[in-house]
Amino acid sequence: MEHMLFWLICFMLGWTITDGSEVEQDFMWHLRKIPRLVSERTFHLTSPTFEADAKMVLKRACGIECQKELPAPSLLELEDSLSYETVFENGTRTLTRVKVQGLLLEPTQNITTKGAPVRRKRQVYGTDSRFSISDKRFLTNFPFNTAVKLSTGCSGILISPNHVLTAAHCVHDGKDYIKGSKKLRVGLLKMRNKGGGKKRRGSKKSRREANGGDPTEGSKVNLKERTKAGRRKESARGQRVAEGRPSFQWTRVKHTHIPKGWAAGGRADTALDYDYALLELKRAHKKKYMELGISPTIKKLQGGMIHFSGFDHDRADQLVYRFCSVSDESNDLLYQYCDAESGSTGSGIYLRLKEPDKNTWKRKIIAVYSGHQWVDVQGVQKDYNVAVRITPLKFAQICLWMHGAEANCTYG
Repeated sequence: MEHMLFWLICFMLGWTITDGSEVEQDFMWHLRKIPRLVSERTFHLTSPTFEADAKMVLKRACGIECQKELPAPSLLELEDSLSYETVFENGTRTLTRVKVQGLLLEPTQNITTKGAPVRRKRQVYGTDSRFSISDKRFLTNFPFNTAVKLSTGCSGILISPNHVLTAAHCVHDGKDYIKGSKKLRVGLLKMRNKGGGKKRRGSKKSRREANGGDPTEGSKVNLKERTKAGRRKESARGQRVAEGRPSFQWTRVKHTHIPKGWAAGGRADTALDYDYALLELKRAHKKKYMELGISPTIKKLQGGMIHFSGFDHDRADQLVYRFCSVSDESNDLLYQYCDAESGSTGSGIYLRLKEPDKNTWKRKIIAVYSGHQWVDVQGVQKDYNVAVRITPLKFAQICLWMHGAEANCTYG
């Protein structure tokens, strides 16, 4: 079984189109001109209360048919939605207004493929096609090492040495910041040696007693008991590592950026379009990260397949990988039936396409997994697993968050 899983994942990660009837350039990353977002003015807001409960499913989202009826947003509406809140480590908060430069407004056109049948509410559809990644050859190497776990229970993905991309609802419910997000932490994957890593050292008092102090007989017994208990814990920890459970190196978050389209004042029928957030880490990491890309249309996907990894709640801290086809899409959302449970929301969805003028293939993040949602399709409520696409405007906004006023993301 282990060997079969090994070769299946290798096959899927390295899979390319070999049908001679396909045009090779259809499966390339095509560079697109990116509009520029400029910070206009920043206001200080009252500090959040951080009292909201985690919100994993929206009660109602504007779906494919619903979005067809919406008028194309004006430039002012886009600028309002792309303005953003920043929450700092000390709990203070600001709102930054932005201006969009170099944008050519186009009529809103919903892109659809074949309709999907109505499905009852569930996040795993039929046979569970997820893979728990337990082999160290995968777990600690690219692309799986880019997956991170948030202390609020979601997942995310590394997009620079200092930044994590995740879903906005992982830290904010649309009205207030959720409990635990004030002291938000990000867990990066690591693997201990089979011995369980460094053994815990006793307290200073215990060490003094062990090195020639005058401990009582009872203290000696307690010290021995604590030592035995520590060895049992280390043995159990080593066993968990041998079984493939990852451990995490936790890092505090310094800044959290969320678009106003999600955080406040956005139109309720388009809030899901802005379910993404950027976390700036207090301490840089040294792991390989994944770059952002512009989400192509379905016909540009390799056989319609997308990939993502996260920490599903039903798999007890295991990294879970899955791939699936996209059922439908709109300008801002991907609708799919990838098997996923809560905990995987916020994962980065990626593709592997060929770089222009090069004989190499590259993975890029093209969407953020938002989770299980109910949407309107021809007047009927259907459930999908939904992802927020990285559009040129969102690419420009994330670039501004990462690089500030000096941002120069001309192409993406």
